[in-house]
Amino acid sequence: MIEALRDVEVSIGAKFEDSVAVSFGNDAAAILAVQEGVALCDRSHWGRILVGDADRLRFLHNQSTNDFQKLKPGEGCDTVFVTSTARTIDLATGYVLEDAVLLLVSPNRRDKLMKWLDQYIFFADKVKLTDITDDTATFSLIGPQSDAILEKLGAESIIGQAYASHQLLPILPNPSSEAGDKVEVRVAVGSGLAIPGYTLIVPAGDAAKVWSNLVQAGAVPMGSSIWEQLRIEQGRPVPDRELTEDYNPLEAGLWQTISFSKGCYIGQETIARLNTYKGVKQQLWGIRLQAPAEPGSIITVGDEKVGKLTSYTESDRGCFGLGYVRTKAGGKGLKVQVGGTEGEVVDVPFITHE
Repeated sequence: MIEALRDVEVSIGAKFEDSVAVSFGNDAAAILAVQEGVALCDRSHWGRILVGDADRLRFLHNQSTNDFQKLKPGEGCDTVFVTSTARTIDLATGYVLEDAVLLLVSPNRRDKLMKWLDQYIFFADKVKLTDITDDTATFSLIGPQSDAILEKLGAESIIGQAYASHQLLPILPNPSSEAGDKVEVRVAVGSGLAIPGYTLIVPAGDAAKVWSNLVQAGAVPMGSSIWEQLRIEQGRPVPDRELTEDYNPLEAGLWQTISFSKGCYIGQETIARLNTYKGVKQQLWGIRLQAPAEPGSIITVGDEKVGKLTSYTESDRGCFGLGYVRTKAGGKGLKVQVGGTEGEVVDVPFITHE
């Protein structure tokens, strides 16, 4: 079923690496669409885990940083799964359904998270985990004209709702279709970046049809290489780069994903102590660079080591990276040396520092 989606993407110029569409040969047009129109990114390689049964909300409430028990069907949130010492495993988005919670997780974390969550399901717990990645596809509409695409496809009721709100909507396969041709798609507010847009969870059997008609409605296909460029410029941290055993979610700037009032959860004691005693020793920042630099490069101020570069990208806007910088060294506006080049610490929109 997903093979049909791949065939459609190949027909419009997609180049694949490890079964992921990295480019459609239109990178400049895709960037322009993000800035002025709407781009369409296939995120089907991201994991989708369904958490079901009666104790699902309590379970996720106890296993991650955000407050799931206050959420109602149709609502959602970003949350972080952390170890007992508050080291980051993954940043995920949870969508609360009538009878389950749908987790959208990073591509390289779904197997790890399935196993990690499963070990915390005890005999009396009414919790069921189902990996539905192969049964579904995920698309993101990204850009200021995303609303117009939904209006064309008859899904305008979600427009204007809060972040991570979602609805199961009958979407017209293309703007000229008859009402009887509608496909049910879960449409959620949020593009996955700090850019206006929506995330669509689509049945695998309908993925090729929905993709084709989003393009027909005016969305510009965008490959994962541009997503990676944007996520670095936006400051979205990812596993194995910014989210590792070396960092906690406060250091990663994911304050908006953390409830400080909900009570006990895995890693809560460490996070609460860091917050109470102002113990965040390093923080994730954007770094505008004067020349290319390699991830892993040491960040220095004078002769003093103050951090490490975790991600790097370059575009027509210049060289840019993400990196952790020691809190005492400074923040926005700090001049640094990264490997063999100079840089300046700057804000990025996806994360916060308090």
